Amino acid sequence: MKLSRNTLALGLLAALAAPAAHAEVAIDVIHDSEVSFEGLVQADFNWYDADVQPLGANNNDGVDHDFDMRRAELVLKGKGPGNYEWALGYDARANKWLDVNAKYKLGGDANKFLQFGQFKMPNSLEELSSTKNNDFIAKSSITNTFGVSRRLGGEFSYGDVNWSVTGAYFERELTRNLAHGNGYGFRGTWAPINDGGQILHVGLSYVDYDTDTDTLRLRARPLADLAGTRLVDTGATGMRNADRIAVVGLEGMYANGPFKLQGEYMKASVDRYDTGFVAQPGSSYDADGFYLQGLWNITGEKFGYKAGVPTTPLPDNPASGMFQLGLRYDHIDLNDGSLSPGATPTSAPVVNGILGGKQDAWTVGANWYWHSNFKFMLNYVKVNSSKYSPTARTDVDDDPNIVEARVQFYW
Repeated sequence: MKLSRNTLALGLLAALAAPAAHAEVAIDVIHDSEVSFEGLVQADFNWYDADVQPLGANNNDGVDHDFDMRRAELVLKGKGPGNYEWALGYDARANKWLDVNAKYKLGGDANKFLQFGQFKMPNSLEELSSTKNNDFIAKSSITNTFGVSRRLGGEFSYGDVNWSVTGAYFERELTRNLAHGNGYGFRGTWAPINDGGQILHVGLSYVDYDTDTDTLRLRARPLADLAGTRLVDTGATGMRNADRIAVVGLEGMYANGPFKLQGEYMKASVDRYDTGFVAQPGSSYDADGFYLQGLWNITGEKFGYKAGVPTTPLPDNPASGMFQLGLRYDHIDLNDGSLSPGATPTSAPVVNGILGGKQDAWTVGANWYWHSNFKFMLNYVKVNSSKYSPTARTDVDDDPNIVEARVQFYW
């Protein structure tokens, strides 16, 4: 569903006129289930200072900016009867299902449960954290490229407030024509320090799944969700002999009062079989990346910790709000190959393997949480990328600058 600018403006005006509320709106108790309603509306603005390639949503239309609705999420949740919980969520902007699942808490303990339906898979600290509390407007390159988000499946998790072990089996995404391929995943977390606003968290995850169609394309936007161009990309035809992909993730987080330092490393390994296709012989393919970011609550609020992820506090003074400053370094490498000289001095080099390119980016961000329902974000992104060009017969650098803003309303 494509929302017009007029519809978006009316929606934001209605949100601004709404009375302050908390995280959810209670509806009623239906068949011993306490039903509540949550929502998240985000509008994004991107301004591009392109270097080589145009970055706009429509690529070559000559426009150096984008303005669009990013999310319009509506979620019904239920607690009960007994130890059961359920969720039914839909994103009206993306026309796709979100969390659609049922959970049973073993012994009533929120840290020990069985879950069935569509939910976020047990990988990526950033992906599992609440979208409304993202530290930066765009998630890291590795999260968007290698992470597995919501899929249909079953999950078992066991732990307490300081540790957890989770395993899941999954199939395709509930919405048709989106992510697919059956697989499994595991995640373990440990917080050896979790006391009085001081938190130390480490985690390890692994997911392995079938590419289903035997093709795979890995690519990343330049840390701008509305951009139509990917500066690093394994190719439009993808890896035509890809069988399975496995992703190992290592994560860490340290928080002390209003300060938080967080980072993740992911490595993706693709098993490929030999098809006799000369340009892409059967071989494995590896790609990796990481991010490291810091966030400071200038107004002094302390970070929390729940279910193996950090939590963002509400403003101590709702009238003035909570202010944050953040800095992130992001790196992704989709190269797994080399160049050999051509048959003659004037012929093009021969590509051995896949050269999807490398991308590094710095992001400086400022966030303002106002009352319990509003968030305003401003980011500056400096990108440095390099990718082999068959036309130029060499690596081409593309180093744009991007300014991003987001207006968010949630309840």
